[in-house]
Amino acid sequence: MGDRNLREDIKRIIEKVKQEILPDSTVKFWLEKNISKFQDLKGNLYDVAIGKAAWRMAKATNEMLRERISDKVIHGVVVTKYNHSEGSIENFEIYEAGHPIPDENTLIATKRVFELTNNLKESDMVLFLISGGGSALFELPMEGITLEEIQQLNEQLLKSGANIVEINTVRKHLSKVKGGRFAQHVYPAKIISLVLSDVLGDRLDSIASGPAYPDATTSQQAIEVLRKYNITVSDKILKALEQETPKELSNVETFVIGSVKVACESAEKVASELGYTPLILTTTLDCEAKEAGRFLASIAKEIKNYDRPVKKPAAIILGGETVVKVRGNGKGGRNQELALSFALAVEGLENVVLCSFGTDGTDGPTDAAGGIVDGQTAQKIRKVGLSPENFLENNDSYNALKIAGDLLLTGPTGTNVNDLIVLLVG
Repeated sequence: MGDRNLREDIKRIIEKVKQEILPDSTVKFWLEKNISKFQDLKGNLYDVAIGKAAWRMAKATNEMLRERISDKVIHGVVVTKYNHSEGSIENFEIYEAGHPIPDENTLIATKRVFELTNNLKESDMVLFLISGGGSALFELPMEGITLEEIQQLNEQLLKSGANIVEINTVRKHLSKVKGGRFAQHVYPAKIISLVLSDVLGDRLDSIASGPAYPDATTSQQAIEVLRKYNITVSDKILKALEQETPKELSNVETFVIGSVKVACESAEKVASELGYTPLILTTTLDCEAKEAGRFLASIAKEIKNYDRPVKKPAAIILGGETVVKVRGNGKGGRNQELALSFALAVEGLENVVLCSFGTDGTDGPTDAAGGIVDGQTAQKIRKVGLSPENFLENNDSYNALKIAGDLLLTGPTGTNVNDLIVLLVG
Protein backbone atom coordinates (compact mmCIF):
# COMPACT_ATOMS: atom_id res chain seq x y z
CA MET A 1 0.00 0.00 0.00
CA GLY A 2 1.72 3.20 -1.15
CA ASP A 3 0.95 6.67 0.19
CA ARG A 4 -1.32 7.41 -2.73
CA ASN A 5 -3.62 4.52 -1.90
CA LEU A 6 -3.65 5.47 1.76
CA ARG A 7 -4.72 9.00 0.87
CA GLU A 8 -7.50 7.73 -1.38
CA ASP A 9 -8.66 5.33 1.33
CA ILE A 10 -8.69 7.98 4.03
CA LYS A 11 -10.78 10.22 1.77
CA ARG A 12 -13.21 7.34 1.19
CA ILE A 13 -13.55 6.80 4.94
CA ILE A 14 -14.20 10.49 5.62
CA GLU A 15 -16.73 10.73 2.76
CA LYS A 16 -18.70 7.70 3.98
CA VAL A 17 -18.74 8.96 7.59
CA LYS A 18 -19.95 12.35 6.37
CA GLN A 19 -22.94 10.74 4.65
CA GLU A 20 -23.86 8.61 7.68
CA ILE A 21 -23.84 11.43 10.24
CA LEU A 22 -25.94 13.84 8.18
CA PRO A 23 -28.78 15.21 10.31
CA ASP A 24 -31.49 14.50 7.72
CA SER A 25 -31.19 10.73 8.05
CA THR A 26 -30.75 10.71 11.85
CA VAL A 27 -33.79 12.99 12.39
CA LYS A 28 -36.05 11.04 10.03
CA PHE A 29 -34.99 7.73 11.59
CA TRP A 30 -35.95 8.98 15.08
CA LEU A 31 -39.28 10.49 13.94
CA GLU A 32 -40.20 7.29 12.11
CA LYS A 33 -40.01 5.40 15.41
CA ASN A 34 -41.61 8.09 17.60
CA ILE A 35 -44.35 9.69 15.48
CA SER A 36 -47.01 8.79 18.08
CA LYS A 37 -45.60 11.49 20.39
CA PHE A 38 -46.96 14.10 17.94
CA GLN A 39 -50.14 12.44 16.65
CA ASP A 40 -52.07 12.99 19.88
CA LEU A 41 -51.08 16.65 20.26
CA LYS A 42 -54.07 18.85 21.14
CA GLY A 43 -52.35 22.27 21.03
CA ASN A 44 -49.86 23.99 18.70
CA LEU A 45 -46.51 22.57 17.58
CA TYR A 46 -43.48 24.87 17.65
CA ASP A 47 -40.26 23.76 16.04
CA VAL A 48 -37.08 25.58 17.18
CA ALA A 49 -33.77 24.53 15.58
CA ILE A 50 -30.42 25.90 16.78
CA GLY A 51 -26.85 25.13 15.71
CA LYS A 52 -24.80 24.46 12.60
CA ALA A 53 -27.09 21.58 11.56
CA ALA A 54 -30.28 23.53 12.38
CA TRP A 55 -31.42 24.10 8.79
CA ARG A 56 -31.15 20.45 7.77
CA MET A 57 -32.74 19.20 10.99
CA ALA A 58 -35.65 21.63 10.57
CA LYS A 59 -36.11 20.73 6.90
CA ALA A 60 -36.18 17.00 7.71
CA THR A 61 -38.69 17.38 10.59
CA ASN A 62 -40.89 19.68 8.56
CA GLU A 63 -41.07 17.24 5.62
CA MET A 64 -41.72 14.25 7.86
CA LEU A 65 -44.27 15.87 10.19
CA ARG A 66 -46.24 17.58 7.40
CA GLU A 67 -46.61 14.19 5.77
CA ARG A 68 -47.58 12.35 9.00
CA ILE A 69 -49.57 14.96 10.93
CA SER A 70 -50.89 17.16 8.13
CA ASP A 71 -53.71 18.51 10.32
CA LYS A 72 -51.23 20.39 12.54
CA VAL A 73 -49.54 23.65 11.58
CA ILE A 74 -45.87 23.87 12.55
CA HIS A 75 -44.57 27.29 13.61
CA GLY A 76 -40.79 27.27 13.29
CA VAL A 77 -37.56 29.22 13.74
CA VAL A 78 -34.09 28.20 12.54
CA VAL A 79 -31.01 29.86 14.05
CA THR A 80 -27.82 28.78 12.30
CA LYS A 81 -24.31 29.97 11.42
CA TYR A 82 -23.70 32.31 8.48
CA ASN A 83 -23.81 30.46 5.11
CA HIS A 84 -25.33 27.34 6.74
CA SER A 85 -28.91 27.94 5.55
CA GLU A 86 -29.91 26.40 2.23
CA GLY A 87 -33.08 28.32 1.37
CA SER A 88 -36.59 28.76 2.72
CA ILE A 89 -38.62 26.17 4.67
CA GLU A 90 -42.41 26.41 4.77
CA ASN A 91 -43.73 27.95 8.05
CA PHE A 92 -40.17 28.65 9.27
CA GLU A 93 -38.34 31.91 9.87
CA ILE A 94 -34.64 31.49 9.19
CA TYR A 95 -31.89 33.47 10.90
CA GLU A 96 -28.12 33.31 10.47
CA ALA A 97 -25.86 34.58 13.23
CA GLY A 98 -22.32 34.68 14.65
CA HIS A 99 -20.25 31.65 15.62
CA PRO A 100 -18.13 30.97 17.70
CA ILE A 101 -18.79 34.46 19.12
CA PRO A 102 -22.46 35.61 19.36
CA ASP A 103 -23.36 38.83 17.49
CA GLU A 104 -26.31 41.22 17.10
CA ASN A 105 -28.16 38.72 14.86
CA THR A 106 -27.86 36.09 17.62
CA LEU A 107 -29.85 38.36 19.93
CA ILE A 108 -32.43 39.23 17.25
CA ALA A 109 -33.01 35.53 16.45
CA THR A 110 -33.18 34.44 20.09
CA LYS A 111 -35.63 37.25 20.95
CA ARG A 112 -37.81 36.04 18.07
CA VAL A 113 -37.78 32.48 19.49
CA PHE A 114 -38.81 33.93 22.87
CA GLU A 115 -41.68 35.89 21.28
CA LEU A 116 -42.93 32.83 19.40
CA THR A 117 -42.86 30.65 22.52
CA ASN A 118 -44.30 33.21 24.96
CA ASN A 119 -47.31 32.21 27.09
CA LEU A 120 -47.62 28.66 25.77
CA LYS A 121 -50.30 26.32 27.10
CA GLU A 122 -49.88 22.88 28.64
CA SER A 123 -51.39 21.38 25.47
CA ASP A 124 -48.66 22.97 23.26
CA MET A 125 -45.36 21.34 22.37
CA VAL A 126 -41.90 22.60 21.40
CA LEU A 127 -39.79 20.30 19.22
CA PHE A 128 -36.30 21.56 20.01
CA LEU A 129 -33.56 20.55 17.54
CA ILE A 130 -30.07 21.07 18.92
CA SER A 131 -26.71 20.75 17.17
CA GLY A 132 -23.14 21.92 17.65
CA GLY A 133 -22.68 25.67 17.71
CA GLY A 134 -26.02 26.15 19.47
CA SER A 135 -24.27 27.74 22.42
CA ALA A 136 -23.08 30.78 20.44
CA LEU A 137 -26.12 30.95 18.16
CA PHE A 138 -28.84 30.88 20.84
CA GLU A 139 -28.19 33.61 23.36
CA LEU A 140 -29.83 36.35 25.39
CA PRO A 141 -27.63 37.84 28.12
CA MET A 142 -28.99 38.32 31.65
CA GLU A 143 -30.35 41.79 32.47
CA GLY A 144 -27.67 44.47 32.65
CA ILE A 145 -25.06 42.53 30.63
CA THR A 146 -24.26 43.74 27.12
CA LEU A 147 -23.57 41.67 24.02
CA GLU A 148 -20.10 43.25 23.88
CA GLU A 149 -19.28 41.96 27.38
CA ILE A 150 -20.44 38.45 26.40
CA GLN A 151 -18.35 38.62 23.19
CA GLN A 152 -15.20 39.71 25.02
CA LEU A 153 -15.59 37.02 27.67
CA ASN A 154 -16.24 34.32 25.03
CA GLU A 155 -13.13 35.39 23.15
CA GLN A 156 -11.01 35.23 26.32
CA LEU A 157 -12.36 31.79 27.20
CA LEU A 158 -11.79 30.41 23.68
CA LYS A 159 -8.16 31.61 23.72
CA SER A 160 -7.44 30.49 27.29
CA GLY A 161 -7.27 26.75 26.58
CA ALA A 162 -10.49 26.12 28.57
CA ASN A 163 -12.38 23.05 27.34
CA ILE A 164 -15.96 23.25 26.01
CA VAL A 165 -17.54 22.07 29.29
CA GLU A 166 -15.72 24.81 31.23
CA ILE A 167 -16.65 27.47 28.65
CA ASN A 168 -20.31 26.42 28.75
CA THR A 169 -20.33 26.43 32.58
CA VAL A 170 -19.61 30.17 32.46
CA ARG A 171 -21.90 30.87 29.48
CA LYS A 172 -24.87 29.19 31.17
CA HIS A 173 -24.77 31.37 34.25
CA LEU A 174 -24.80 34.59 32.20
CA SER A 175 -27.72 33.65 29.95
CA LYS A 176 -31.52 33.83 29.93
CA VAL A 177 -31.73 30.74 27.68
CA LYS A 178 -28.93 28.37 28.67
CA GLY A 179 -28.71 25.94 31.58
CA GLY A 180 -32.38 24.92 31.46
CA ARG A 181 -33.73 28.47 31.38
CA PHE A 182 -35.36 28.09 27.94
CA ALA A 183 -37.36 25.10 29.25
CA GLN A 184 -38.45 27.27 32.17
CA HIS A 185 -39.54 29.95 29.69
CA VAL A 186 -41.86 27.64 27.68
CA TYR A 187 -43.36 25.91 30.75
CA PRO A 188 -46.05 24.47 31.08
CA ALA A 189 -45.69 23.39 27.41
CA LYS A 190 -43.69 20.22 26.88
CA ILE A 191 -40.31 20.19 25.11
CA ILE A 192 -38.94 17.25 23.12
CA SER A 193 -35.22 17.82 22.43
CA LEU A 194 -33.47 15.96 19.59
CA VAL A 195 -29.73 16.36 20.00
CA LEU A 196 -26.76 15.97 17.69
CA SER A 197 -24.04 15.84 20.32
CA ASP A 198 -20.79 17.77 19.92
CA VAL A 199 -19.76 17.31 23.57
CA LEU A 200 -17.48 14.51 24.75
CA GLY A 201 -19.40 11.84 26.63
CA ASP A 202 -22.68 13.41 25.40
CA ARG A 203 -23.20 15.52 28.55
CA LEU A 204 -26.72 16.83 27.96
CA ASP A 205 -26.33 19.84 30.24
CA SER A 206 -23.31 20.91 28.15
CA ILE A 207 -24.54 20.43 24.56
CA ALA A 208 -25.41 23.97 23.33
CA SER A 209 -25.12 24.83 27.05
CA GLY A 210 -28.28 22.81 27.80
CA PRO A 211 -31.13 25.30 27.15
CA ALA A 212 -33.71 22.59 27.92
CA TYR A 213 -31.90 20.36 30.38
CA PRO A 214 -31.41 20.62 34.16
CA ASP A 215 -28.01 22.17 34.85
CA ALA A 216 -25.51 20.16 36.85
CA THR A 217 -22.99 23.01 37.05
CA THR A 218 -23.05 25.60 39.81
CA SER A 219 -22.39 29.32 40.14
CA GLN A 220 -19.30 28.46 42.19
CA GLN A 221 -17.88 26.28 39.37
CA ALA A 222 -18.40 29.09 36.85
CA ILE A 223 -16.43 31.49 39.05
CA GLU A 224 -13.70 28.86 39.53
CA VAL A 225 -13.28 28.52 35.72
CA LEU A 226 -12.54 32.26 35.52
CA ARG A 227 -10.03 31.95 38.37
CA LYS A 228 -8.35 28.91 36.79
CA TYR A 229 -7.65 30.76 33.54
CA ASN A 230 -6.93 34.16 35.15
CA ILE A 231 -9.85 35.90 33.46
CA THR A 232 -10.90 39.16 35.11
CA VAL A 233 -14.56 40.26 34.76
CA SER A 234 -16.70 43.18 35.93
CA ASP A 235 -18.74 43.18 39.16
CA LYS A 236 -21.91 43.07 37.01
CA ILE A 237 -20.83 39.77 35.47
CA LEU A 238 -19.82 38.34 38.86
CA LYS A 239 -23.27 39.27 40.23
CA ALA A 240 -25.02 37.54 37.28
CA LEU A 241 -22.84 34.44 37.75
CA GLU A 242 -24.17 34.11 41.29
CA GLN A 243 -27.77 33.49 40.07
CA GLU A 244 -28.26 29.73 40.07
CA THR A 245 -29.61 27.78 37.06
CA PRO A 246 -32.56 25.30 37.37
CA LYS A 247 -31.57 21.88 38.74
CA GLU A 248 -34.91 20.17 37.96
CA LEU A 249 -37.27 20.43 34.97
CA SER A 250 -40.55 18.54 34.65
CA ASN A 251 -41.51 19.43 31.05
CA VAL A 252 -38.55 17.99 29.09
CA GLU A 253 -37.74 14.78 27.18
CA THR A 254 -34.29 14.52 25.57
CA PHE A 255 -32.93 12.13 22.92
CA VAL A 256 -29.35 12.01 21.52
CA ILE A 257 -29.74 11.07 17.83
CA GLY A 258 -26.12 11.51 16.65
CA SER A 259 -22.64 11.73 18.21
CA VAL A 260 -18.91 11.26 17.63
CA LYS A 261 -19.29 7.64 18.85
CA VAL A 262 -21.53 6.99 15.81
CA ALA A 263 -18.94 8.69 13.54
CA CYS A 264 -16.09 6.54 14.91
CA GLU A 265 -18.09 3.33 14.53
CA SER A 266 -18.91 4.27 10.94
CA ALA A 267 -15.19 4.92 10.21
CA GLU A 268 -14.29 1.58 11.82
CA LYS A 269 -16.75 -0.25 9.54
CA VAL A 270 -15.49 1.41 6.33
CA ALA A 271 -11.81 0.90 7.26
CA SER A 272 -12.50 -2.79 7.87
CA GLU A 273 -14.25 -3.10 4.47
CA LEU A 274 -11.16 -1.53 2.85
CA GLY A 275 -8.93 -4.23 4.38
CA TYR A 276 -7.47 -2.43 7.40
CA THR A 277 -7.36 -3.74 10.95
CA PRO A 278 -9.34 -1.02 12.72
CA LEU A 279 -9.03 0.12 16.33
CA ILE A 280 -11.14 2.82 17.98
CA LEU A 281 -8.66 4.25 20.46
CA THR A 282 -11.06 6.71 22.13
CA THR A 283 -14.21 8.73 21.49
CA THR A 284 -13.29 11.26 24.20
CA LEU A 285 -9.95 12.72 23.04
CA ASP A 286 -9.45 15.89 25.07
CA CYS A 287 -5.97 17.45 25.19
CA GLU A 288 -3.82 20.00 23.38
CA ALA A 289 -3.89 19.55 19.59
CA LYS A 290 -0.09 19.62 19.29
CA GLU A 291 0.26 16.91 21.95
CA ALA A 292 -2.35 14.71 20.25
CA GLY A 293 -0.44 15.03 16.95
CA ARG A 294 2.83 13.94 18.55
CA PHE A 295 1.15 11.08 20.43
CA LEU A 296 -0.44 9.75 17.22
CA ALA A 297 2.94 9.93 15.49
CA SER A 298 4.35 7.67 18.22
CA ILE A 299 1.44 5.22 17.65
CA ALA A 300 2.18 5.23 13.88
CA LYS A 301 5.84 4.38 14.55
CA GLU A 302 4.89 1.60 16.99
CA ILE A 303 2.62 0.01 14.37
CA LYS A 304 5.24 0.36 11.62
CA ASN A 305 8.05 -1.11 13.72
CA TYR A 306 6.32 -3.67 15.93
CA ASP A 307 2.78 -4.29 14.60
CA ARG A 308 1.19 -3.12 17.84
CA PRO A 309 -1.33 -2.20 19.22
CA VAL A 310 -2.72 -3.60 15.91
CA LYS A 311 -1.17 -5.29 12.88
CA LYS A 312 -0.53 -3.53 9.58
CA PRO A 313 -2.37 -2.41 7.52
CA ALA A 314 -3.96 -0.57 10.43
CA ALA A 315 -6.59 2.10 10.93
CA ILE A 316 -6.47 3.94 14.26
CA ILE A 317 -9.67 5.93 14.87
CA LEU A 318 -10.27 8.64 17.46
CA GLY A 319 -13.10 11.03 18.22
CA GLY A 320 -13.13 14.03 20.48
CA GLU A 321 -12.15 17.65 20.63
CA THR A 322 -8.66 18.95 21.26
CA VAL A 323 -7.81 22.50 22.33
CA VAL A 324 -5.33 25.04 20.98
CA LYS A 325 -3.41 27.38 23.24
CA VAL A 326 -3.08 30.48 21.06
CA ARG A 327 0.42 31.89 21.43
CA GLY A 328 0.95 33.19 17.91
CA ASN A 329 -1.11 35.31 15.50
CA GLY A 330 -1.48 32.81 12.66
CA LYS A 331 -4.58 31.26 11.12
CA GLY A 332 -5.80 27.74 11.78
CA GLY A 333 -7.97 25.40 13.82
CA ARG A 334 -7.43 22.49 16.20
CA ASN A 335 -7.65 19.85 13.45
CA GLN A 336 -5.13 21.62 11.25
CA GLU A 337 -2.79 22.14 14.21
CA LEU A 338 -3.03 18.45 15.19
CA ALA A 339 -2.31 17.45 11.58
CA LEU A 340 0.71 19.77 11.26
CA SER A 341 2.13 18.57 14.59
CA PHE A 342 1.74 14.94 13.44
CA ALA A 343 3.34 15.76 10.06
CA LEU A 344 6.44 17.18 11.76
CA ALA A 345 6.78 14.14 14.03
CA VAL A 346 6.56 11.63 11.12
CA GLU A 347 8.69 13.62 8.66
CA GLY A 348 10.30 11.27 6.13
CA LEU A 349 8.21 8.27 7.20
CA GLU A 350 6.63 6.23 4.37
CA ASN A 351 3.16 4.61 4.28
CA VAL A 352 1.61 6.70 7.05
CA VAL A 353 -1.32 9.10 6.52
CA LEU A 354 -3.43 10.98 9.05
CA CYS A 355 -6.65 12.92 8.58
CA SER A 356 -8.04 15.19 11.30
CA PHE A 357 -11.56 16.27 10.37
CA GLY A 358 -13.92 18.78 11.99
CA THR A 359 -17.25 17.11 11.19
CA ASP A 360 -19.00 20.45 10.63
CA GLY A 361 -16.63 21.18 7.71
CA THR A 362 -15.22 24.35 9.29
CA ASP A 363 -12.17 24.07 11.55
CA GLY A 364 -11.65 27.23 13.58
CA PRO A 365 -12.25 30.51 11.74
CA THR A 366 -11.17 29.00 8.39
CA ASP A 367 -12.74 27.48 5.27
CA ALA A 368 -10.92 24.17 5.87
CA ALA A 369 -12.35 21.15 7.72
CA GLY A 370 -8.88 20.02 8.83
CA GLY A 371 -5.89 18.40 7.14
CA ILE A 372 -4.68 15.20 5.47
CA VAL A 373 -0.94 14.80 6.09
CA ASP A 374 1.88 12.28 5.70
CA GLY A 375 5.66 11.94 5.98
CA GLN A 376 6.18 14.30 3.04
CA THR A 377 4.04 17.22 4.31
CA ALA A 378 6.81 18.96 6.29
CA GLN A 379 9.29 18.42 3.45
CA LYS A 380 6.95 20.12 0.96
CA ILE A 381 6.94 23.22 3.20
CA ARG A 382 10.74 23.18 3.52
CA LYS A 383 11.11 22.92 -0.28
CA VAL A 384 9.73 26.46 -0.66
CA GLY A 385 12.28 27.72 1.88
CA LEU A 386 9.92 27.96 4.88
CA SER A 387 9.97 26.34 8.31
CA PRO A 388 7.03 24.10 9.33
CA GLU A 389 8.20 24.48 12.97
CA ASN A 390 7.73 28.26 12.74
CA PHE A 391 4.21 27.82 11.34
CA LEU A 392 3.31 25.52 14.23
CA GLU A 393 4.84 27.90 16.80
CA ASN A 394 2.78 30.78 15.35
CA ASN A 395 -0.51 28.76 15.34
CA ASP A 396 -0.45 29.18 11.55
CA SER A 397 -1.35 25.63 10.54
CA TYR A 398 -3.76 26.78 7.80
CA ASN A 399 -1.04 28.50 5.76
CA ALA A 400 1.44 25.67 6.36
CA LEU A 401 -0.98 23.01 5.11
CA LYS A 402 -2.05 25.25 2.23
CA ILE A 403 1.56 25.44 1.02
CA ALA A 404 1.83 21.64 1.28
CA GLY A 405 -1.51 21.17 -0.54
CA ASP A 406 -2.73 19.20 2.46
CA LEU A 407 -5.80 21.13 3.64
CA LEU A 408 -9.03 19.13 3.88
CA LEU A 409 -11.75 21.24 2.22
CA THR A 410 -15.27 19.81 2.44
CA GLY A 411 -17.38 22.97 2.78
CA PRO A 412 -20.02 23.12 5.56
CA THR A 413 -21.37 19.58 6.08
CA GLY A 414 -24.60 20.61 7.80
CA THR A 415 -23.78 18.61 10.93
CA ASN A 416 -21.39 18.70 13.88
CA VAL A 417 -20.43 15.78 16.12
CA ASN A 418 -16.94 16.82 17.30
CA ASP A 419 -13.78 15.84 15.43
CA LEU A 420 -12.84 12.55 13.80
CA ILE A 421 -9.18 11.54 13.48
CA VAL A 422 -8.17 8.62 11.28
CA LEU A 423 -4.59 7.31 11.07
CA LEU A 424 -3.76 4.75 8.37
CA VAL A 425 -0.54 2.74 8.43
CA GLY A 426 0.09 0.73 5.27
